[in-house]
Amino acid sequence: MNKIYANAREAIAGIESGMTLMLGGFGLCGIPENSIAALADTDINNLTCISNNAGVDDFGLGLLLQSRQIRKMIASYVGENAEFERQMLSGELEVDLIPQGSLAERCRAGGAGIPAFFTPAGFGTEVAEGKEVREFNGKPHILESALTADFAIVKAWKGDKHGNLIYKGTARNFNPVMAMAGKITIAEVEELVEPGELDPNFVHTPGVFVQRIFQGAKFEKRIEQRTVRERT
Repeated sequence: MNKIYANAREAIAGIESGMTLMLGGFGLCGIPENSIAALADTDINNLTCISNNAGVDDFGLGLLLQSRQIRKMIASYVGENAEFERQMLSGELEVDLIPQGSLAERCRAGGAGIPAFFTPAGFGTEVAEGKEVREFNGKPHILESALTADFAIVKAWKGDKHGNLIYKGTARNFNPVMAMAGKITIAEVEELVEPGELDPNFVHTPGVFVQRIFQGAKFEKRIEQRTVRERT
């Protein structure tokens, strides 16, 4: 099976309007920025996007929000995007806010073939509305269902031509669990190497989970919030 694609535009071929996408990253750290930019250049719309957050106004998933390509966001944090806030409050965008740990576990469960699990997170809040509640060790837990997607799009530091991936530092975040949960997983990498060049002891995502891989043309790696001290 040839997993190598020349660029982001070729790798996203087959994504259609109305599909559900998972996109790795946390804030702007470890996001598949080449793939998102390629999606923004298409007329694909009515997407359901599962991501920790929705980028910022002019970068990351913020690009797809600006062009009205997203119908629904499933996320845990949305505080850095003014356009997201405007669309949510106006009713233009459907939003499902999930506790961050629950979001990660719902993605992991989807990749592991576990249909649902019980968690105490969210009990007593709007998150629990309409969900089954059971008591374990004297503590109420709510039933959360697994999440999967038509396509999962992740970003890695290094990958080989078999699809094995290594993430770097905190850019690992949601990428490994989402890579497992897509029917088709696209990986964009900073460096694409030959099979055998990656130490298998350091591979985070085995190639069995990855169907498409390409080397990104460039990575801006924008800093979401720059905090510095004044020089004395």
